[in-house]
Amino acid sequence: MIGAYLPGNSTVELREAPIPNPGHGEVLLRMKASAICGSDIRCIYHEHLGKGPEGYQGVIAGHEPCGQIVKTGPGCRRFGDGDRVIIYHISGCGLCNDCRRGYMISCTSERYRRAYGWQRDGGMAGYLLAEEKDLIHLPDELSYADGAQVACGFGTVYEGLQKVGISGNDAVLITGLGPVGLATGALCRKLGASLIIGIDVIEERTRLARDLGLCDEVLASGPDNVAQVRRLTGGHGVERAVDCSANDQARATAVRATRKWGKILFLGEGGRVELNPSPDMIHDQKTLFGSWVTSTWLMEELVERLVRWNLHPADLVTHRFALERVSDAYALMASGKCGKVAVCFDEELR
Repeated sequence: MIGAYLPGNSTVELREAPIPNPGHGEVLLRMKASAICGSDIRCIYHEHLGKGPEGYQGVIAGHEPCGQIVKTGPGCRRFGDGDRVIIYHISGCGLCNDCRRGYMISCTSERYRRAYGWQRDGGMAGYLLAEEKDLIHLPDELSYADGAQVACGFGTVYEGLQKVGISGNDAVLITGLGPVGLATGALCRKLGASLIIGIDVIEERTRLARDLGLCDEVLASGPDNVAQVRRLTGGHGVERAVDCSANDQARATAVRATRKWGKILFLGEGGRVELNPSPDMIHDQKTLFGSWVTSTWLMEELVERLVRWNLHPADLVTHRFALERVSDAYALMASGKCGKVAVCFDEELR
């Protein structure tokens, strides 16, 4: 098979690799869709910045894969040939406290914690070897392009929103309207938010948020954003703010545009932020949450909700590429002038 590798100089290399054979507790997947994450761009594509759990080890790229099982190894107990599955993108030891809770993202085993596309081969190839314990059933109502966004994109958002709580009582601000920000808008809409305000600096993304009906108001990023948000909320600010940008000014806007007793969620990775704790947080009794990826149990719950809500993450995919054009896919995602970008196979490409 052909696999895509990221040498770290804003290019992609296609190389031949053997089709793996599943061992005990493993399955071989025919890839159907493999989406590109902003973390791939930040930590691998431009240069190899990651360390520890974000250290890229020269494997086949792609940690947002979704596919169909074509072969099972001995010892598999739930899934079989032909099953449609989503892959939780970090394979943990399965035995530490975090893994037992379903948070393999936080697996404490230095030996066994390996993320797909980072420390073990990922989805940018025709086939993927996965451990059965990392799989989530993909219902027939969802496409493979839907499923590719569940773990790292929509799942990350869903996990964070469970921490801050979203209801019809809440006006929500989203800073950063990349794929994670767009997913935030889509989920907040289904969770009943009364007003959704989005902010971004890239015109293509603000237009997408507006065209898809994911935000009620969309603002261009600028120094007046806090005042603009307050005007849209009767002078009070929002009850909930979610930063998906990792930009220092956007994060500060999210905090300062939140009303008294409000809650702020940081999802965007990297970057910094400078706050004045007393006026920005303490005196207004605000609470700041951080959230990293999702858990397998909430991921399964989200899949059920997507079907119930008739919500399709694939609606955020603005560009699909064949594996042979994977270089174009990464370059476009790096430009930011797009929604979600996916490398697709078979029926997901047609």
